[in-house]
Amino acid sequence: MARERQHSPGTAGRPDAVSRRTLLGGAAAAAGAVALTGTTAATASASAATRDVDVAIVGGGIAGLVAARDLVAGGRTVAVLEARDRVGGRVVNLPLANGGVTEGGGEFIGPTQDRIKALADSLGVATFTTYNTGKNLLYKDGKKSPYATDGLLGSVPPVDVAGLANAALVQSSLDDMAKQIPLDAPWTAPKAAEWDRQTFESWLNANAVVPSAKFLLDVACTSIFSAQPRELSLLYVLFYIAAAGNESHPGTLERLTETAGGAQESRFVGGSQQVPVKLAATLGDRVVLSAPVRSIDRSGSTCTVTADGITVTARRVVVALPPPLASRISYSPLLPAARDQLTQRMPMGSIGKAVAVYDTPFWRADGLNGQVVSDTGLARSTFDNSPPDASYGALMGFIEADEMRAYDAASTDEVRAAVLKDYATYFGDKARSPTSFVLQRWDNERFSRGGPVAFAPPGVLTEYGPALREPVGGIHWAGTETSTYWNGFMDGAVRSGERVAKEVLAAL
Repeated sequence: MARERQHSPGTAGRPDAVSRRTLLGGAAAAAGAVALTGTTAATASASAATRDVDVAIVGGGIAGLVAARDLVAGGRTVAVLEARDRVGGRVVNLPLANGGVTEGGGEFIGPTQDRIKALADSLGVATFTTYNTGKNLLYKDGKKSPYATDGLLGSVPPVDVAGLANAALVQSSLDDMAKQIPLDAPWTAPKAAEWDRQTFESWLNANAVVPSAKFLLDVACTSIFSAQPRELSLLYVLFYIAAAGNESHPGTLERLTETAGGAQESRFVGGSQQVPVKLAATLGDRVVLSAPVRSIDRSGSTCTVTADGITVTARRVVVALPPPLASRISYSPLLPAARDQLTQRMPMGSIGKAVAVYDTPFWRADGLNGQVVSDTGLARSTFDNSPPDASYGALMGFIEADEMRAYDAASTDEVRAAVLKDYATYFGDKARSPTSFVLQRWDNERFSRGGPVAFAPPGVLTEYGPALREPVGGIHWAGTETSTYWNGFMDGAVRSGERVAKEVLAAL
């Protein structure tokens, strides 16, 4: 799901440094980033056709569109081939029955996410602050505990003092370890082999020794990656933390998980898909929708890209897809074994977003900000997704990792019933009766098959990491998974598009 997240450096190392989003939930990481709906009149539908361009771009998400923008600015001709009937990839607006929209994928941005902010500003897409007034809720062991976000100890969750102290030490250790990660080559870190041999869970089991601290770190993990700690390489987690910053501000775990001052700080007016939709409009009929790419054939200095309804010949190709989806294209000649093995070993996270719409954001009258972290239920992390004018209320819940996988085969009605039960547990009986309900399940989305990001299990980065960005003949790789900053987020997607455009321009 990017989801986009971030926050300001905290005072790691003290128990009171552990804030609710730091070790609890930002479940949005969803990061990251994850999808958008909508098309523009300027985009073209695929029809039986051929094109001859300098660069063919596979994928009309933010990365592919940014690459196209920069290549056109560099005087090159491009064709962007998008499998869906919309642009945006894992960033998508979902229409509501009341005429509004909500985000089904990546929606948040925050401090140090400079490139997505600059892109949005250039397109006239404004931001507004995520609703964060009032108290958070922790639902744990059957007990509902409101707690302040701006008290003397900050937004510290009300768990036992021993757990908070242990969690603070763990967070400080992770941040210190992350400082040792070279962002452009994490597999070269001094302890890369040691860290890549173990799962994040095995490291947590040895370090988060207080049960409540382990709970906080587990929730943070599923919130960021939509994957369980047992699935992730420790080295990959450290790289992801290190990447949550920019050239001037080192990444921190806190920045990944926080709302105020963090990666969930702001949202886009009109929904995040406004960004790729408006960007696609500037490219006009260079963007071809409903054109899933089936094969890329290289012969001499020419690449032939075959998609449904259209064939493009080009001097260079940019594949702006998550690694596991890039592997579903047929390549001739075959890709190097390291690149193919990499794509076999990087799965997508498991994530869904459920949004219930109400006449008003009634929870605000109860002094709540709509943000919950829970140890049970289907939707274990929630946000207030109401519009900036609060003309209606919207509660958004993340369904992640094991919980999402458990409901992949369930009907929409079954998911709706489970989610509304959770919302009623958190916010009372009013939450049982929304005026409408929308659901985005990325695991079941044909051209994503999960989100917010493709992650690395143990052994992948040290063995195959260099293949992430290494061009193959005339083929170059983009997408948020290739970014050195804000990997997995919309900002990372923008950065990857900018990087690959420079790479291709230098090669042509």
